[in-house]
Amino acid sequence: MEIPEKSSAEIQLSEEEALDLATHLKEKLRAGLPIESDPESIATMIAGLGDPRGLLRRSFSDSLGSVGQAAVPALCQAMRHSSQVTVRRAAAKTLTLIRDPASLPDLLSTFLSDTDSVVQGSTMGAMASMGEESIDAILSIIAAPDSTEMQIGLANWALTLIGDRAPQVLRQAATSENANVRKASISALGSQIQALETEEDKELLLNALSDPFAEIRAEAVTLLGKFDDAKIATPLLIPKLSDSDSWVRKNSALSLMKLREISSIDALQSRATEENDENVLSVLKLAINQLLRASEN
Repeated sequence: MEIPEKSSAEIQLSEEEALDLATHLKEKLRAGLPIESDPESIATMIAGLGDPRGLLRRSFSDSLGSVGQAAVPALCQAMRHSSQVTVRRAAAKTLTLIRDPASLPDLLSTFLSDTDSVVQGSTMGAMASMGEESIDAILSIIAAPDSTEMQIGLANWALTLIGDRAPQVLRQAATSENANVRKASISALGSQIQALETEEDKELLLNALSDPFAEIRAEAVTLLGKFDDAKIATPLLIPKLSDSDSWVRKNSALSLMKLREISSIDALQSRATEENDENVLSVLKLAINQLLRASEN
């Protein structure tokens, strides 16, 4: 199919041209034929990412994805500088299909600078798709003092997606001097730590339970509530019922309740007689009642 000889900045497709091109590309993909990867063809497909019809945008995205690394520079340019938010969103999503680490700097820059929440989510999704190679970039967001709550939330989500694919890198990050990085890494390592298959994981969990940062202790006791073996988790949770932080105490009680560990009733009742925080006390009472009912069955 003949491609217009224009620069990427000048290319605009009419609805009919976009439909014809998308149909042509879909037929080639179905037939297993290669998609043209010259600069003009790539620029024209990127122009198609701005089409208002979602199915057509998907055809252009899939075609660019099949082109692979040759399309990455132009996709990054469009993601960072296009005036059309639809193009920026679609370009980021297409980079998820290609998973080229060379796009990481542009993905990170766009994530931090673009004000559109869909673009932010799509760039973070693209970073997560690269697994271990993207962890440093993602952790840099969590460590940055000026990152917003939404940015940190998306970064945490990405680390959770990576999770078991990069346990060693995350274990190293779990010992970081930055408390937010430690917390995010321990959370992302959840299933690994729960298995406690290595001494390193046991040490990470014990360190998290005594971490000076209360949010990390709270994360650790929440993690214990997901353990399959209550006999391992319960002796670690009971001392945290007396933690100095109310969130840690509350999460500890909730974890004991989730574990349905009847042997913890006495410890919960003892703590309830000393608890001054009404929110924590209500959770303690809830846990006690639930476990007493379980003991009757």
